[in-house]
Amino acid sequence: MAAEKLDEAAIADNLHKMEGWVRAEDGNSIWKAFRFKNFVEAFGFMTECAIVAEKLNHHPEWFN
Repeated sequence: MAAEKLDEAAIADNLHKMEGWVRAEDGNSIWKAFRFKNFVEAFGFMTECAIVAEKLNHHPEWFN
């Protein structure tokens, strides 16, 4: 089952509940910057996210 895109009202209603997340300038995505103490901590976080994303068939664009 494909996920449905949220309408503008739902985006506005939900985005303010997510601490630190902002809407991208193009309006097509959201983003948040994360900072970690070291590379191992950052890599561990990205690995955990990748496992969850794969289970959801969601493949976010991210940068390290």
